[in-house]
Amino acid sequence: MNLPNKITVFRVILIPFFLIFFMIPGIPAGKWIALAIFIIASLSDMVDGKIARKYNLVTDFGKFMDPLADKLLVTSAMIALIPVDRIMAWVVIIIIAREFIISGFRLVAADNGKVIAAGWWGKVKTAVTMVMICVLIANLGEDIASAARGIRIFELVLIYISAALTVISLIDYLVKNKDVISTFK
Repeated sequence: MNLPNKITVFRVILIPFFLIFFMIPGIPAGKWIALAIFIIASLSDMVDGKIARKYNLVTDFGKFMDPLADKLLVTSAMIALIPVDRIMAWVVIIIIAREFIISGFRLVAADNGKVIAAGWWGKVKTAVTMVMICVLIANLGEDIASAARGIRIFELVLIYISAALTVISLIDYLVKNKDVISTFK
């Protein structure tokens, strides 16, 4: 259990704490604590990968758990945002469906000895989605009533950009790796 793997496990452990502070009403500053936890967990995803590559600490556990931890964090946050009317369920379904499709695709590729790295569109999609989630958790329109309409428009723009990037990155991924489709039996 090297340092990058410990950071990945730490990210998974943070998820229930994020959900507790975000979802349980009446916790003083709950959404701000949840936001801080989400940001720390999101940044830890970047840190563990950089450490693993820089110090040659890449392990099979890390290859499996790091993307899983990321998906658990993002999907947990987005699902938690649905019942509080911060995001539309159809957007969450699109984003989660993309993750399932790409994960399955990567499994098939791995079975055929091919490793598929994350593409540019996927990285942009991830960054925009993380920013979107942070903005939705903060729910600034709730705190700044006079700016609520403008803030909500900004949130909706982020949501639609994230959904569009999700679809674009999926199409890009499938097109660039169409040879993997031919291995389906």
